Amino acid sequence: MRKKITLLLFTFFTVLASAQTINVNGVVKDALSGEVLPGVSISIKGTISGTETDFDGLYSFSKIAKGSVLVFNYLGYKKKEVVVDTETINVSLEQSTEALDEIVVIGYGTQKKKEVTGAVAVVSSATIDDLKPTRIEQALQGQVAGVNITQNSGSPGAASNIRIRGVSTNGDSRPLILLDGRVIEDLSVVNPSDIESINILKDASAGIYGVRAANGVILVTTKTGRKNSDFKSILNMQYGFQQTTREIPMLNATEYALLANEAFAANGEVLPFSNISGLGQGTDWQGRVFENAPTFNIDYTLNKGTEKSTYSFGLAVLSQDGIVGGDKANFNRSNLRFNYNTDILDNLKFTSSTIYTNTNKRNLIENTLGSILFNAVNMPPTTPVRNASGDFSLPPVIGTGIEVANPLAQIDNAENRTWINKISGSYGLNYNFLDYFSVETRFQANYSLVNSNTFNPIANYGIGNVFNNEVATFSDFKQSYFDYTFDTFAKYERVYDDVHDVKAMIGTSVFKSTSRFERNLTSNAIGTTVNDLSVNGVIENGNGLEIFKNNNNGSNLVFDSRLLSYFARLQYAFDGKYLFSAVIRRDGSSNFGPENKFGFFPTASAGWVASEEDFLKESETISFLKLRASYGIIGNDRIPGFRFVSILNGEAEYVFDNQLSQGLAIGPIANPEIKWEQQIPLNFGLDLELFNKVNLTMDYFKKTTEDLLVSAQTSGIIGVAAPGSSVPVINAGTVVNKGFEFSLGYKDNISEDFRYNVNYNFTKLNNEVTFVGNQTGIIEGGSFGVGQEPPSRMEAGFPIGYFYGYQTDGLFQNQTEVNAHATQANAAPGDLRFVDTNGDGVIDPDDRTYIGDPIADITMGLNLSFNYKRFDFNAYAFASLGNEIVRNYERTLPLTNRPAYFLDRWTGEGTSNSFPRVTTGATSNNLFSDFYVEDGSFLRLQSVQFGYTVGEKTLERLEFDKVRLFVSATNLFTISNYRGYDPTTSNGAPIGGGIDQGFYPSPQTFLLGINVNF
Repeated sequence: MRKKITLLLFTFFTVLASAQTINVNGVVKDALSGEVLPGVSISIKGTISGTETDFDGLYSFSKIAKGSVLVFNYLGYKKKEVVVDTETINVSLEQSTEALDEIVVIGYGTQKKKEVTGAVAVVSSATIDDLKPTRIEQALQGQVAGVNITQNSGSPGAASNIRIRGVSTNGDSRPLILLDGRVIEDLSVVNPSDIESINILKDASAGIYGVRAANGVILVTTKTGRKNSDFKSILNMQYGFQQTTREIPMLNATEYALLANEAFAANGEVLPFSNISGLGQGTDWQGRVFENAPTFNIDYTLNKGTEKSTYSFGLAVLSQDGIVGGDKANFNRSNLRFNYNTDILDNLKFTSSTIYTNTNKRNLIENTLGSILFNAVNMPPTTPVRNASGDFSLPPVIGTGIEVANPLAQIDNAENRTWINKISGSYGLNYNFLDYFSVETRFQANYSLVNSNTFNPIANYGIGNVFNNEVATFSDFKQSYFDYTFDTFAKYERVYDDVHDVKAMIGTSVFKSTSRFERNLTSNAIGTTVNDLSVNGVIENGNGLEIFKNNNNGSNLVFDSRLLSYFARLQYAFDGKYLFSAVIRRDGSSNFGPENKFGFFPTASAGWVASEEDFLKESETISFLKLRASYGIIGNDRIPGFRFVSILNGEAEYVFDNQLSQGLAIGPIANPEIKWEQQIPLNFGLDLELFNKVNLTMDYFKKTTEDLLVSAQTSGIIGVAAPGSSVPVINAGTVVNKGFEFSLGYKDNISEDFRYNVNYNFTKLNNEVTFVGNQTGIIEGGSFGVGQEPPSRMEAGFPIGYFYGYQTDGLFQNQTEVNAHATQANAAPGDLRFVDTNGDGVIDPDDRTYIGDPIADITMGLNLSFNYKRFDFNAYAFASLGNEIVRNYERTLPLTNRPAYFLDRWTGEGTSNSFPRVTTGATSNNLFSDFYVEDGSFLRLQSVQFGYTVGEKTLERLEFDKVRLFVSATNLFTISNYRGYDPTTSNGAPIGGGIDQGFYPSPQTFLLGINVNF
């Protein structure tokens, strides 16, 4: 009986257990991209049972008890636990920010973020995907503390100015940009969707790259395939339109005529408008110039991986019209990328990356006197777009100068195109031997062919106008560039006794850059448009480059620059807590003479991971704490080549047998004593993480640049004004940039369905010139108005490029005030009252003083994002505080139009103390003074994006891995007191920047897009 009961109980529990176990299967994917993940480790919690996903991301378990917990682990992703309650369990793993950030790209290799001792910032591909920028620079603005981006222009395809920790030189202050290890001049060749990460070296850690890294380094890494993965495709498409964010309020025709009459009457002249009753609003030139412009972007990526190799192919096409000129200002960019990496042997690896870029840009005159927008605000509103005959109207015969022209006629006549074809490649071999040693060699090269042509038809813009063209001309310009870098270095990496981590490297680098210039200028072209242009049988005009080509076999058309470097680095970490790194680099440059050709540049950094100490290791508050410090010297050689020796590349004319002959003469004046410009960066930093949610980074930096390479001020009698000549380059200046950087991030998951991130950064910068070593102690630059002294200066005790002009103290209200004031030429009631700064009783150029500068004191960025179920949202804003902008887009002549704020002019005692009277008579009001200097501070909501990811059931029917729809808007609004078009644009010149001659504004853009993975 007992045996029967035992058998019955055994059978019962067996059936019960069988009823509570199920077979489980599913697929594991990347939550962001939708790609399947092969090789994911899956275990049953509390047991040693487990499996892995196959090439298609599939897995299966047999007879798992209900209620068991499956644990999913994959490198670079957050661990996920799922309770078994159904037979099909599909899992999406989220990329772990901590794991991704753990590896940071540094010079000639990578390093764990925990061990980085320099000031290094990282921008991930997720950030770039959220922002969907047209150019990479747009993804850096406001994202990284200490990195300031200003646009040369808002026109399609326009480049940006990147400054890392201030302006250090009055020469070339661009950072070094490396794409997969190779040098590129700018980021225009890169499709943003191809980027895996961007790493920015801001302090002495950049010293490993030597001479070209004095202004910081931007390391761009493109995406590659994943090993052991099937073909995966990613398709992104977006379409939208752009529009201007602002039109400068101008006088309408009636207001304009009344103000013109007032100005003429003030000088006792005949009124130009005898009847204003029928003028009405007149022509809104800005409204006619600006238009809504379409933009379209599509990119496709194909990835594949085998056991030993990875492949990644990318294709992208961008088309963008201009908000000024429409398709006359169109920009097209096509990118083709192919990355291939393979293990030739277990210890021999081959890596390659190749990018081809084609850009096609149509150009209009912008950001200068006589540009399209300059004329849109200066053309009289009483002038119609076209006259009674249907031709474009001309400005008044007198009263508007010789630069003001009909802007719509300028657009109609514009035929200016530039094509750039560029191929860029990086190819390397890495060989490991004897367990701890490796040798790597890389060859990187860039080749660009630039072709531009301009057709100027016969055109009449008015009597004596500078843009008039009596003979149709066709200009063709060609330029080719080639550079290569050859790096070879050996590494030794070993950990002794589990606590001594030693990494040593020694290597050499060779860089050569060449370019060739050719230009053929043809006159008397036949035709009215570029489409019916004929130049057959037309004689080519001679010009300087043609003279060089004909008389010197073209040798002076070639630019050649070379660098030879040797470097060594030692990195040491003790017990993961005490960190040290030192770099020694010897750079040689062809830009300096034999005595100064080589420079020796050491850098060093150290760190302490305090959170690894026993007194913090178990802390529940401080998750991570590291202190950092760095110091060093980095050289800079960015000057024109061969300025240490006299070269026959100037222009000259000679008489032989009573015949005039064109020939050569000595070009730029040589200085055999020029030597390396040196930058000395100092940095103290702190990295802190609290509660595994709050990340804080703080840095204090001081960057001193000595022996600045500047252009000397010399007398014209030595020949510097001759054609093809210029002043010598000298070492004569010191600039100091110092400040504080602060970055704060917070992330949290409110629930399994809702998570969010908040990131904020802040930079305080102080720029000061401490020494200028030329005869006057001053270097001037920039331009204001017509025929005035340069408004910008470099001078000890002031920021580089500060504005130098007259300081004002309101307006003269009556003749008594004029009589009591220091002598001021042509002063009358209603005029600007200049301050007699030197107290000599006379207002003259000696009274000019500091009246502002273009360098921001504070820059900030704020990024917000959240995900709720299948919805995602991202927004970011940035701000700039403390910089000034010079208003220089007003051509103050008797009959040019005026901005609407002229309505607040002085019309009698007490009517205004800020805006002067109007008159056609002579005054000092047009002299450069703080009246034309405005606060350029701003806050901009740069980007807002809202997306929705389609659910898995729908994806299964569509047979896609991921489908995401999104809408986005960029440059939604800007808060600023600046009265011009856009406070965020600048020409970027160290001396002469921040002067607005009608900046082309950054457009406001609205996009609708889709991301598809399959």
